[in-house]
Amino acid sequence: MEKDVQNAASETVTAITNVRIFDGDQPIAARHIVMKGASILSVGGDIPAEATIIDGERATLLPGLIDAHVHTSIGGLRDALKFGVTTELEMNGDFTGRGREIQLKNVNDVADVRSAGTAITAPGGHPDELLPDDDEIPEFVLRELEKLSEEDREAMLAAYAHDHEEIPQVTTVEEAIKHVQNQMENGADYIKIMIEEGTVMGAPGLPVLSDEILRAAVEEAHACDKIVVAHVLTAHSSQTAIDLGVDGLAHLFIDRPEYTSDLVQAIVDSGAFVTPCLVLNSSIIGNPASQLAKDIRVNAKLSGDWIDILNSSFHTFPQGDMANSFRNVMDLHRAGVDILVGTDVAPVPVPNLGGLAHGASVHHELQLLVEAGFTPIEALQSATAKPARRFGLHDRGRIVEGARADLVLVDGDPTTNISDTLSIQAVWFKGVQQ
Repeated sequence: MEKDVQNAASETVTAITNVRIFDGDQPIAARHIVMKGASILSVGGDIPAEATIIDGERATLLPGLIDAHVHTSIGGLRDALKFGVTTELEMNGDFTGRGREIQLKNVNDVADVRSAGTAITAPGGHPDELLPDDDEIPEFVLRELEKLSEEDREAMLAAYAHDHEEIPQVTTVEEAIKHVQNQMENGADYIKIMIEEGTVMGAPGLPVLSDEILRAAVEEAHACDKIVVAHVLTAHSSQTAIDLGVDGLAHLFIDRPEYTSDLVQAIVDSGAFVTPCLVLNSSIIGNPASQLAKDIRVNAKLSGDWIDILNSSFHTFPQGDMANSFRNVMDLHRAGVDILVGTDVAPVPVPNLGGLAHGASVHHELQLLVEAGFTPIEALQSATAKPARRFGLHDRGRIVEGARADLVLVDGDPTTNISDTLSIQAVWFKGVQQ
């Protein structure tokens, strides 16, 4: 019976008509698309007689949004999908190929996910300063477990146990190479390295691996045909990462030293992308996301715990200035660096990691990019076509014939008013309306 249902779904034909379409790169002239099963059958052209018609008058159709920096969970993936975020890219966690098999078996109401697996860091290095000191499951995780079905609870516990197994220490070149190989065996989609001495995180003096060890990890990942993304929060660590040959920076440097223009040029010359996570920089300097939390389009979809998180902040670097982050991201953007939308949201509501929530913060990031100086169209590109291209996800991020039918229908026109991305009418994931 289940197979019959799946076969029927694969033959379902749906047309969204009378709609503005942003295809991931730009608004296009076509005013309708046709989906068949999990894919886009056509953009414009004839509408099959058997198609179910959805009238998109006064609305805009977008590709499913991509969050290029998260730490996630089953609940996080569910929340993401509510906000039209159909793909999350995990930057340290357990949703590798192996992790997806463990956690997402028979789970269908969640966003797609890719993962770096366990990031490479020094013993006691970032993100240890953010985690509890003992080996007990934290209270905030236990609270989340209570809300889950038995099946989801078992999957989350299995993932937590795997994520907290004895992880081989990385202290030598050989151990770094082995660590990359271990992540590859787990089905990592890319590799993440940490370059964080802790000042911006309110924990100065964190240990950081040597350039020699980190370079060995980068070279091994590249030998395995995987891109490498680096955690960096300062101009100095950003320059180090670029010198090591990484493919992307997972954050935007929060300071603005005299040599910023040289750093920008080095990033341009390297071809690396930057995922600025402006929402995180704002939280780090002490700004809660209270306006986002007040928005009925947000708070109607999130639990009270996540609303509380939005109404708080990291507040670890209050001497920071958001104007510097805006100038930095615009310097990079104007120089031609690919800027990707990301949030760095935690897998569950963690009291000291405030200002961020799955799905909702992607829309906040779009708003901050526009505040910094992006056009709405440029911001939308950073959440659709650009991250799909940079992470090799060629089946999504654009509304074109043959692409996955990951789509978001919103009231209004976010290509002129970016806030309209939150006015969600409907979300389709692989052709299925959620």
